[in-house]
Amino acid sequence: MAAGGAGRARVTNDAQIVRTPFSAEQRLLATGMLLAVMLVGFEVTAVITALPTITDQLGGDSLYGVSLSIYTLANLVALVAAGALADRRGPALPFALCIVTLVIGLVVAGLAPSMTWIVIGRFLQGAGTGGFSPIAYMLVKRAFPNDSQAMMYAILSAGWVLPSLFAPLLAGWVTDAFGWKWVFLGLVPFALAVGVLAVRPMLRYGPVPFNRVGSKIPAAVAAATGIGMLVTGLQIANPLAAVATSGIGLALSIPSLRRLLPAGIVTARRGLPAIIACRIIATAAFLGADSFIPLAADRTHGASPLVQGFVIIGAALSWTAGQWIRARRPPARTATAMRTGFLLLGLGLVLVVPVLWPWWPLWAVFLAWAVGGLGMGLLYNPATVAAMSYAVDGREGEVSSQVTLADAIGFSLMGGIGGATVAIADRTSFTLNAALGTNFALAIALTLLGVLACRRVVSAVA
Repeated sequence: MAAGGAGRARVTNDAQIVRTPFSAEQRLLATGMLLAVMLVGFEVTAVITALPTITDQLGGDSLYGVSLSIYTLANLVALVAAGALADRRGPALPFALCIVTLVIGLVVAGLAPSMTWIVIGRFLQGAGTGGFSPIAYMLVKRAFPNDSQAMMYAILSAGWVLPSLFAPLLAGWVTDAFGWKWVFLGLVPFALAVGVLAVRPMLRYGPVPFNRVGSKIPAAVAAATGIGMLVTGLQIANPLAAVATSGIGLALSIPSLRRLLPAGIVTARRGLPAIIACRIIATAAFLGADSFIPLAADRTHGASPLVQGFVIIGAALSWTAGQWIRARRPPARTATAMRTGFLLLGLGLVLVVPVLWPWWPLWAVFLAWAVGGLGMGLLYNPATVAAMSYAVDGREGEVSSQVTLADAIGFSLMGGIGGATVAIADRTSFTLNAALGTNFALAIALTLLGVLACRRVVSAVA
């Protein structure tokens, strides 16, 4: 049995759960993992804030999108590689390698003389941060008692709150006061401190004997390449080139993803396949609005960059609140909890559609999208706990990689499809409002699909 995995909650007369207290070592590990999540949050949010200035100064508008996509694709490969290495060698080694890779990427980008070097730095940063999530999920499963695992997932999610609120302002101030290079270089001491703090308590969790399968890293590389080609193809103006590029991308990614994900995911087979399918659907649906609400606020309402970001902050906060609610009051049935989450997410998507009307107040959009964020939080935590219940000793890294890979797939595919509709609007008579409305409609349809798919969700211990 994994260390800490057999913890049992004590129950009082009023049925209130009293969680097993953490040891000093567990508290140190939890602190290190939380800081790692905050590091990723600050890195992602701050760099996106500074990127327009970087491309202006380096003359790299043509590589703006590449610097974003290369990060996501490197992330995808790294999360598979880190999960596999964590199963084989324990979590400390891959986590240390992730920190070193991230630091090198920050230094390369911070000293970059051209946009090409920014892209190289972003690739290394994506490879560095990609391993954090599967390693964190693995450690929650192995190092913490069962009655505290849902709360740990909520704590890790809360690590994104401060970066979401303050990183854009801080990055903007650093860029104006000291230059964009210090957005990268200023994160280096933070990354090193996280590595020093977190690696030591991870050393006690070595590999667990288990029959290993062959490496899945080649499949991850093929999947990342295929998804990249698919997303690129969707935005090519020439129809023949678009079809050819997207077709090659599908031919590469589908067989690779079948190797990386549990069998039966397309039909949402009962158990882990249904859980992973629901994660893909949920992240895609959420991104269908979250990435495009700021664009609507800008183009339809003429809002400032600060207001554009503020409109979607409510969803980030309510997402975290939803996770805390589920952690403190675990649902009796995971499927019911996830169905409630999907319904609230769908309601939030419907309520946010009026952002396309120029006379609609943005404060109403803020409140509406907070409903969607709450739905994500209410379904996200139970999905994570249910998925990790299938992680047997020695294969925690594999299952945690599948969970985080599902999120990456959902975000990448919806980002590509949504970006394609916007690109079409940019070069045809198709209006931007029609493009954004299409994205919202697709996201709403996905939530309905999620309501159907989550009927087959069940934990391994149910």
